[in-house]
Amino acid sequence: MVLAWGLLTSCTSLQQTTDSTMDASQKIIIYQVLPRLFGNDNRTCQVNGTKQVNGSGTMADFNQRALEQIHSLGATHIWYTGIIEHATQTDNSLYGIRRDNPAVVKGQAGSPYAIRDYYDVDPDIATSIPARMQEFEQLVERTHKAGMKVIIDFVPNHVARQYCSDVKPEGVVDLGEKDDTTQAFSPHNNFYYLPGQQFRIEGLDLNGYCEMPAKATGNDQFTATPNQSDWYETVKLNYGVDYTNGRTNHFNPVPQTWKQMLQILLYWASKDVDGFRCDMAEMVPVEFWKWAITQVKAQHPEIIFIAEIYNPAEYSNYLEQGHFDYLYDKVGMYDCLRAVTQGNAQASDITRQWQLTDSIRKYMLYFLENHDEQRLASDFFAADGERGRAPMIVAACLGTNPTMIYFGQELGERGMDAEGFSGRDGRTTIFDYWMVDAVRRWRNKGRFDNRQLTPKEVSLQHFYSRLLNLCNSEAAIREGEMYDLMHANLRSEHFNPGKQFAFVRYHKGEVILVVVNFDEQDADIEINIPQHLFEYFGLQEQDMVRAEGLLSNSPFNISFCSTKPTQLLVPAYNGRLLKFKVKD
Repeated sequence: MVLAWGLLTSCTSLQQTTDSTMDASQKIIIYQVLPRLFGNDNRTCQVNGTKQVNGSGTMADFNQRALEQIHSLGATHIWYTGIIEHATQTDNSLYGIRRDNPAVVKGQAGSPYAIRDYYDVDPDIATSIPARMQEFEQLVERTHKAGMKVIIDFVPNHVARQYCSDVKPEGVVDLGEKDDTTQAFSPHNNFYYLPGQQFRIEGLDLNGYCEMPAKATGNDQFTATPNQSDWYETVKLNYGVDYTNGRTNHFNPVPQTWKQMLQILLYWASKDVDGFRCDMAEMVPVEFWKWAITQVKAQHPEIIFIAEIYNPAEYSNYLEQGHFDYLYDKVGMYDCLRAVTQGNAQASDITRQWQLTDSIRKYMLYFLENHDEQRLASDFFAADGERGRAPMIVAACLGTNPTMIYFGQELGERGMDAEGFSGRDGRTTIFDYWMVDAVRRWRNKGRFDNRQLTPKEVSLQHFYSRLLNLCNSEAAIREGEMYDLMHANLRSEHFNPGKQFAFVRYHKGEVILVVVNFDEQDADIEINIPQHLFEYFGLQEQDMVRAEGLLSNSPFNISFCSTKPTQLLVPAYNGRLLKFKVKD
């Protein structure tokens, strides 16, 4: 049974499979960034503009100064999105890279999730294309020297339609190279086929592109005629699951695709990367993950695996059986915090949400932005980055589990451009060559002096830096227990559970009282502290304590007892973190 006051419960089997890779002294803070966009200062921003017109950032833009700035935000890990070579409309044939037909590429730049060559680095982000792999290795080294770890994408479910490795190591068999294309399914094939049918896309001119027989499309479309809303630029990889015969599994002997994908994982692990964010992990059999992750960790025991997964019914399976270290919590905590921020749900709903994953919560990755989701400050979400303060406090401080931000989130980047293939949808494009205005002004040609930022942007950046650094400087947040106060305040006359949320983090005599306010008005509230909290932690009640305001540097005199409510003024769209010591 899950208790309303919400103490972290144990899960022995999960601890056995994951704790070996976790640093108990550190809370993981991930900074996700798209290198193609991060360092681009080109302000041309022509809709559907080519690389020559709109420009592209490179790995070299992550120099010592840039990495110091990212680290100073509190980041422990950088997820470099779009490292591995993907399909693009840019012609790199002079460098021995085969051209892609633009009909099966989304956007001028192409999607980082339509992998063109698993053994190569995206040439767009190289200063010298012939030296692109060396530049990546140097990026990893610089990141480590700056005190952070490196995460890259591993895209296991699908590849670009014209996948072909130009630089695969000697002896490596290319995907599809030995497939029997006369069979719709074979455990020896890398792809699924539709014999006798030619590939076409409804309503789209293929510009001479010919695929015969057609291959199944990445989003499980076993048809020769996917539509434009499908992942038509990708083809589905075959892990031994026969979709033509009731999804029967053929895992013995080990399918060829398993062996090839393990080779790819080990190849990048040998480059000293520290983790893989595994795209659409639940579309790949959990049996593969158990088999592959076990072998990768046998050689690289500290490496971490993060699963992009959207089916809560599979969470425990992918942790316990699949041996993943962490999972996305998109359909859970992200959706809940978004709804509360937009006024479409009660703040008290956060309690129910964390309870749903209580036994595995330490493995859930919390976030409010990533490349797939709309920007907080966009018109489609909160319309103002300031309104992201309250939900970000919850995402960062509720548990010991990892937290992630997306580059520019800390500046209130709005994502309201219509870049080309990516229209005005509140997202920062992953398909187009573009410039991210707030990030460009923050970088200020590598000076990072904030001179081009507005006072509002500087204030928001300071908030993120302070909050994320607290996650590791404060032991109560980094490794303490959480106690949810909502059950004691649901019917209070001076506390609105629709707009305010409160909890305590505790560790070795130190308490941090966390109160957030999702309302547009400052809230003068009273918080009831239940007697059970004192009993559980073995603490003495105190009529008055001197608390330090961790976000504001202001001292507070508050009560910390069950007979007298704690009075507090909480700013609009913001929160308080009050730290004090107590006697046990």
